Amino acid sequence: MQKYLPFLLVILLFISCNSSSKTKGSDEKDLLTVTIEPQRYFLEQIAGDTYKINTLVPPGTSPETYEPAPSVMLNMAKSKIYFKVGDLGFERAWSTRLAENNPDVLIVDCSEGIDLMIGHQHIQSDSHDNQNHETQSGENNTNESMDPHVWSSPKAVKIFSKNMLDALISAYPKNEEMFRINFDRFMAKVDSTDSLISNVLKDMPGRAFMIYHPALSYFANDYNLHQHSIEFEGKNPSPAQIRELVDVARKENINTLFMQKGFDKKNAEVIASEVGTEVFDIDPLNYNWDEELIRIAKILSREE
Repeated sequence: MQKYLPFLLVILLFISCNSSSKTKGSDEKDLLTVTIEPQRYFLEQIAGDTYKINTLVPPGTSPETYEPAPSVMLNMAKSKIYFKVGDLGFERAWSTRLAENNPDVLIVDCSEGIDLMIGHQHIQSDSHDNQNHETQSGENNTNESMDPHVWSSPKAVKIFSKNMLDALISAYPKNEEMFRINFDRFMAKVDSTDSLISNVLKDMPGRAFMIYHPALSYFANDYNLHQHSIEFEGKNPSPAQIRELVDVARKENINTLFMQKGFDKKNAEVIASEVGTEVFDIDPLNYNWDEELIRIAKILSREE
């Protein structure tokens, strides 16, 4: 990302200095920016097709390691609103720079009001009592890294989307009625998704699963599941850690290993081979948010 920094700062400064001279065609849609594709889905459910939406992280890439291209960041700086997840990957640094150079862009923390969980660490097999209850109960401990993957929880998505709604109403008060109607319709869809997932998982054989990158912490917390991360502190596991994970998988009869796009399958396949199960590809960053969460639940319950 450092290689883009000088160029991007010039772009942001240029836009900031010339914003007052820009004019917009009467038929041109306002630009709104989100970080990831599930956010684009949420925003389109609320705002409809009235606005043009710019997504910073393209499908198939990891927000933790992605370096936005200058053209993408340029659109971000042109936006009326930037909806950030909260503290995902590059968000903190870029939102600070955006605020400094483009004070007219409204920056919205979509995770505000959500009880954030402490960033996942590798969990020993005998620590289930604490594993999925690492929330701060509304207290964001600045000495801890918080888990940003809130969109895996339908309950959290309701708060997340309400923050989006409030920002839209603030920026476009004339469209408030449309936003609220769309929002209520979307909340009904979220509730339906939550109920369906609960029903699918109620007879799930076992409550534990493994995943390479711990992106389902909030999902696990919602549905009383145990998530074990193969990745350790953002790095590939060592041979000793792989052996430990194999022991955990055997002890807990884990038969599901999830792998996200953009990560190396090798270590997951080693563990799967040792315990006699298979690796399932999932995409927590899928635009079709509800469909992907339901698919994940069906894999866990072996309905798919």
